[in-house]
Amino acid sequence: MIETRLLQYFLAVARELNITRAAESLYIAQPTLSKQMMELEEQLGKQLFIRGKRKLTLTEEGSFLRSRAQEILELMDNTEAAFHTEETMLSGHVTIGCGETVAMDRIAGLFADFHSRYPDVQLHTHSGDADIVLDRLDKGLVDMGLLLGPIRQEKYDYLNFHQKDVYGLLMPSDCELAGQEAVNIDQLKSLPMIMSEQTFSGHQELEWFGSDYSVMNVVATYNLIYNATFLVEHGIGYALCLDRLVNTHGRNLTFRPIVPELSVDLYIVTKKYQTLSPAAKRFLEVVQAAVRTAGKE
Repeated sequence: MIETRLLQYFLAVARELNITRAAESLYIAQPTLSKQMMELEEQLGKQLFIRGKRKLTLTEEGSFLRSRAQEILELMDNTEAAFHTEETMLSGHVTIGCGETVAMDRIAGLFADFHSRYPDVQLHTHSGDADIVLDRLDKGLVDMGLLLGPIRQEKYDYLNFHQKDVYGLLMPSDCELAGQEAVNIDQLKSLPMIMSEQTFSGHQELEWFGSDYSVMNVVATYNLIYNATFLVEHGIGYALCLDRLVNTHGRNLTFRPIVPELSVDLYIVTKKYQTLSPAAKRFLEVVQAAVRTAGKE
């Protein structure tokens, strides 16, 4: 079994890509660190670094170990923080994975109230698409996810957030379509489209469009919308995205809704039978209470 100390040493070397600098950051001797890395490679039976004259390069196996080592150490830190929670004062971490959505404003409001009561609890957010969030949820690296639905898998519990996100088209302000108050869904078929990777890869259904996905002219894809805004400004295409994610003020950008409305519900997703830390469990209870209240309105 690999010692956590070795993983920490390895991550320092992977970060610096230089044994001397890594040793200095760890406050250990350079020969000692070199020996530790060679012993780690021997233990795993894999070469982790390609050793150049001045710089190290991670091998494919080294890159894999770097990713896993980061996850392992992060999970251990979260676990240790949970055990340090005092009975009289809640502390620790709440970690949320989330896609791009204005619903985070509501989550932030709930946490602001929560933090005022439990100031020793820290909130961590990890942004990414649904695949990234669910992967982190599976590995125990996030306590819950805030995702666009429907994503239905039996191993998760879903809590309807009673809020929806509305899709529209982001376009250059000086284009002809910007003169319309809304874009008809049939117009999308004839436009050069910039789509999210989730949609492009088929992880989000395109049944809304009532047409075969292959007939659409997709010129580019994006993971998170910010970088796609520059593609739109340069006239490369029209980005299908959610309302209120992009600040168009002062930029050659205009957002127009699509008619009939395209919208998706939002869900808080947790892994079934997951044991949450006291802080995460308490915050989830706060979210559940707020959702129940919203559902009655």
